[in-house]
Amino acid sequence: MIPAVPLPRSLLTLPAEVGDLMDHTPESAYAHLRDTRPAWFSSPPGEGAIGIMRWPMTEGQVLHRDEERVVLDDPVVLPDGQQARRLRLVAARPEPPVAVLPLLDGQIVLVDRFRHAARTWQWEIIRGAGAAGVSDAQNAADQVHDQLGASASEVIGLGQAHPDPSVLAEAVMLYAARIDAVGELAPGASIRQVRTVAFAEAEQMALAGRITDAVTITVLFRARQAGLGEENPAV
Repeated sequence: MIPAVPLPRSLLTLPAEVGDLMDHTPESAYAHLRDTRPAWFSSPPGEGAIGIMRWPMTEGQVLHRDEERVVLDDPVVLPDGQQARRLRLVAARPEPPVAVLPLLDGQIVLVDRFRHAARTWQWEIIRGAGAAGVSDAQNAADQVHDQLGASASEVIGLGQAHPDPSVLAEAVMLYAARIDAVGELAPGASIRQVRTVAFAEAEQMALAGRITDAVTITVLFRARQAGLGEENPAV
């Protein structure tokens, strides 16, 4: 077992708007976010919710912030009354990320992408960060263009999903997009190959454990329920 080690307090990059308002400590950054982003720290009603403690009982910390993520160390009260600490990743930008299932001639386009956190190659659909000033549907079309070099003739909404609500706060907006071809792949997207498969084959890849990305599996299920899988029935 790898021993637990304390996270370094130096991994703090504060947003520009904080600037002169704070002394740039993890605790003061946390207090500032608590005051300016109260929705991040609210608790819904209902027995069993995990509460977040406030100063002067104790204070949380902002362990890291960059353009994509804010890493929070929350002081919490568990349903049984015990006090603990919980890590949480919150999106730094207000626009939600999108995941897009590309549909080409009734089949599905999958990408073989390297994922740093898992340290593995993953068969998955297209995913990307939210973009300011455009709708979620347009963001989905833009991600298909940027990553696959493809134009979306139709974008179909499939709801949203939380990839891992135990640590990730954000939801991902889910879409399918009809495209007419796969063009030039994005050079910086860590995609080494593209594969076009029948809908049923993609489902079998998920069942066999060859697709393990939770968002991709969720989108396959949503698309099947929406009738998109019937365009290419299993043979």
